[in-house]
Amino acid sequence: MKFSIALLLTIFFCVQLKAQTIQPEIKNAKPDSTQKIIVVEASCGQCKFGMPGKGCNLAVRINGKSYFVDGADIDSFGDAHSHDGFCEAIRTAEVQGEIINNIFMATYFKLLPAAEKNIPTGK
Repeated sequence: MKFSIALLLTIFFCVQLKAQTIQPEIKNAKPDSTQKIIVVEASCGQCKFGMPGKGCNLAVRINGKSYFVDGADIDSFGDAHSHDGFCEAIRTAEVQGEIINNIFMATYFKLLPAAEKNIPTGK
């Protein structure tokens, strides 16, 4: 009897979790055709852009000014510490969003292929 109750509770919670709406990752989002796509530099704010803070956080540089990004995560685009990752190289991205309270609120973020000039040579 205890097993049956435990099984029913487990099934109930699994069904409830499955019913939760999961927000799609920003990297799979489609651009808004009514907004302009901006090409920016993207990298780790602390490692490459010299921004304050501890750890590693995704940032973009727009017109020479750096902003942390909300709506996209540094680890959503591969290993940030690989040779072409955000902590090792400044990459180029197409983005849409707006700057609110000095944070870039991304609604679209597409990392462009690494150009040879963006990848450190290790020399």
